[in-house]
Amino acid sequence: MLLKKQTVWLLTMLSLVVVLSIYYLTSPDGQMNLAGNDQEENENAETGGAVISDVASDEEFAQERLDQMNERSMEKERLTKVAASTELPAEERSEAKDQLDSLNELAAKEEMLENLIKSMNYEDVLVKADGANVKVVVKAEEQSKAEANKIIREVMNELGTQALVAVEFQVSK
Repeated sequence: MLLKKQTVWLLTMLSLVVVLSIYYLTSPDGQMNLAGNDQEENENAETGGAVISDVASDEEFAQERLDQMNERSMEKERLTKVAASTELPAEERSEAKDQLDSLNELAAKEEMLENLIKSMNYEDVLVKADGANVKVVVKAEEQSKAEANKIIREVMNELGTQALVAVEFQVSK
């Protein structure tokens, strides 16, 4: 029993270190930005399944990425505890392990999509997938319906045609 508790603790700490390291490496200027979001979204316009809007601040972009990582980290920790528990039936532990694997797979797909979209000459990208809904925030010099449609096509090619994709452009200055 002691070994399993130590293993869960070790995995939790390692996953936290990995999440914080990734955030540190992907944050602007290599510095963590913990400022709150005090900017409003501007006017929205719908285009063929995409929502295009201006988002006014880098802090909001960084905060959303941090929030996403924190939520995932807490969910992974919870699922790891359930999967490692010897008091629960094997079915529940197996289900928790499957959910943990699914969560890790989703995070890997998001990261792959971020890299793919960045390679389309965008400054920065944040992909947030939640089941069949995908939100893509792109930092670019200008917003374009044609570019939003390209991004939607790329996301649908990677995740499947059943995905509902929303694209937001964060206008860089």
